Amino acid sequence: MDQNEQLKKVVDKIVVNDDMHAKWLNSLSMMENTGARKISKYEHPVHTNIIVLKHAAEEARHAYYLKKQIGKLAQDACPDYSYPYLLAPIESYHYLHQLDVDACRYVKDKLNLEGRDMKHGAYLLVTYAIEVRADMLYGIYQDALTKYSSKVNVKSIIAEEEGHLEEMQKMLEVFHPQWEMLAKDMCEVENKLFERWIAALGKMAQNN
Repeated sequence: MDQNEQLKKVVDKIVVNDDMHAKWLNSLSMMENTGARKISKYEHPVHTNIIVLKHAAEEARHAYYLKKQIGKLAQDACPDYSYPYLLAPIESYHYLHQLDVDACRYVKDKLNLEGRDMKHGAYLLVTYAIEVRADMLYGIYQDALTKYSSKVNVKSIIAEEEGHLEEMQKMLEVFHPQWEMLAKDMCEVENKLFERWIAALGKMAQNN
């Protein structure tokens, strides 16, 4: 079974179960919030451009929007990001942190960059890989929401994630002439983390 089919199967099970669906939304919210916090941490106190500010603001908005959608399924569900309120909590928390670590190591080893330059390269590559994944994940999720006539929708997030991907590609083109090779390598790193995450989600969905 390819990744798309694997994710479709898991998401179908999640969307028809309000308790799991609330935890899924909370997990996505937590991951978007983690992304927003990582971008804010990466931002230079002086030399920060409008694209980075926009990206941080939109990731934070996505976290809030997803959290708010939980109220359409159950009032007062998932009050925070504690493990009991998440799906595959260990893998969900680990996902972006590990990708960040792997990206920094990759940029340092491959491009011989350190300090601020290393962080900038890692930011671009991590964000690109995540936006490629988000395009796939939110598309499949929205299809399931439509199929099951859910009150929840993520169409506004899909539109913004597509814009992020275009912006990251432009920034990567400026960053390095071989950006496509670098981006491909980082997507392969992300793919391994995604495989672990979706496998853990599949086990949880099977047990409910």
